[in-house]
Amino acid sequence: IKHTEELNIYVEVFEQEALNRAADLDAEYKKDPHSVGKLFGTVMSIKDVICFKDHKVTASSKILEGFESQFTATALQRAIAEDVIIIGRTNCDEFAMGSTNENSVYGPTLNGADSTLVPGGSSGAAAVSVQMDTCLVALGSDTGGSVRQPASFCGVYGMKPSYGRISRYGLIAYASSFDQIGLLSKDVDIIQSTLGIIEGNDEHD
Repeated sequence: IKHTEELNIYVEVFEQEALNRAADLDAEYKKDPHSVGKLFGTVMSIKDVICFKDHKVTASSKILEGFESQFTATALQRAIAEDVIIIGRTNCDEFAMGSTNENSVYGPTLNGADSTLVPGGSSGAAAVSVQMDTCLVALGSDTGGSVRQPASFCGVYGMKPSYGRISRYGLIAYASSFDQIGLLSKDVDIIQSTLGIIEGNDEHD
């Protein structure tokens, strides 16, 4: 992440929190290798529209400057329960409205393959976060292409599941009847295994 700061991928990195989480998971594994979750040690980034309790979430907008979420999105909570490590919040077009990742209060995110090109949007930084190996999987959101298009621009895999397969609870809305949390990774197997954990019925929906 420090080597790719010029690409402006992250709006906040949970550096110490992630290191502490990794240390705790290591200790748990040494105590009992069979006790760890299915996503044990998997490093995940989250788009800045996904709520994480007691952490800032701004939808890359000055409107929500300083706001901290009071709860965690269901999809994210399910991943955390399986021992994922959350590395930070990724930049996006403001309130997920855009297709270039240039419309953010934090400035544009650049494409890691060619910094003169856009990474797509609105989950452009989510795509670049896996493109540049800063994490293994990213949670983004897709309304009309906002996971699939940046995945294509950045040469990674992106998946928008069927509406309702992944809970929308804790996702800041752009167009709630279309919005869907999606996954980005370089590895289809990681997308498949993560999807199997975060999908499913949610009483909050």
